[in-house]
Formats: sequence, structure tokens, C-alpha cells
Amino acid sequence: MRIIGGSFKGKKILEPKDIKTRPLKDLTKESIFNILNHSKKLNVNLEEAIVLDLFSGIGSFGIECLSRNAKKVFFVEKYYGVLPILKRNLSNLKLVNNYEIIEKDIYDQNIFENFDTQFDIIFLDPPYKDSNLEMALSNIKKTKILKNNGVIIIHRHKKDKSEYSDLFKIIEKKYYGISKILFLSI
Repeated sequence: MRIIGGSFKGKKILEPKDIKTRPLKDLTKESIFNILNHSKKLNVNLEEAIVLDLFSGIGSFGIECLSRNAKKVFFVEKYYGVLPILKRNLSNLKLVNNYEIIEKDIYDQNIFENFDTQFDIIFLDPPYKDSNLEMALSNIKKTKILKNNGVIIIHRHKKDKSEYSDLFKIIEKKYYGISKILFLSI
């Protein structure tokens, strides 16, 4: 797995040895960034973006944002089996310090209330079997941490029927292999 664009293009990203973590595939990641950069339906400037990478795992999405000059990325991960890999992947970027790692469960009721900023991009890539995502999205909406023109990107299994349209507006829905990607806005 490698960084696919930006100033760190081609740099290797370390992957986990266990099967609990499912890193974002390069093709899916590339498609997400093509939509972010070229869709007329979105109004996000990645170079000025403050990004929240939830269930960040090894950091593939957030690191790609850093490589493409995002203003700041917050990585939220609680699984101790992958945290050392996330930290190593970030330290391998040398001289990059516009990120923060938050070692907490995103279902902790106070996690979103503790942010003193709003986000341009919120990326959620939970385990496919996670069925609590609606609660997290509800807390995102309640705490108003997504900017008015911001986007929520959700990576799910293609068979997942949830679309969260009662909480947010669906801007775009794409399928790549076994993945479904939802782009949502306020």
C-alpha cells in the first residue's frame, strides 16, 4: 500500500498483520480523492481542509490528505493493535506536524463535544460489522462539528443498506468492488 498523490506520492504505508483492520484499498482511495477534487457537487478545498479521520486504522486516508496539503488532520483510533502502526506511518512522513492522534473510542459521548473546531471533511471507515454508525453521525450533527459546506465520507460494505438520509443529505454514492462510498452533507 502506498500514498497515491501529493508530496509523498509513492511512499509506502505500513500495514497491520492482523485481520481486524481493513485498510482502505488504493483504488477506492483514489476514487474518493478524484471525487473530492473534481465533483461539482462538493465545495471542499483539500489544501485548506481540516480533516477528521474516524476509525483511522493505519491512517491511509488522513495520510493521503496530509500528502495533498490538508491544513490539519485529526486521527481518531482506539484499537491498540493498530495504533503503533499509525504512529509509525505518521513519523515516517518526517517534518509533518499538522496532525493529532486521539486515542479514544468515537462512541464516547463527549469526544465530539471536545473539539473546538469544525471540519471540512469527516471520514468514517468503521469495521463492516459495526452497527452503531448512526449514533456517531447523530452526535456529529448534534455537536455541529461539520462545516456548512463540509462533507462526510463513509466507507461501508456494498451490501450495507444504511444511507443515513434522515440525518444528512446524500450527495454521491459510489460502489468499488465490495465497497460502498457515501458522500453526505448538511
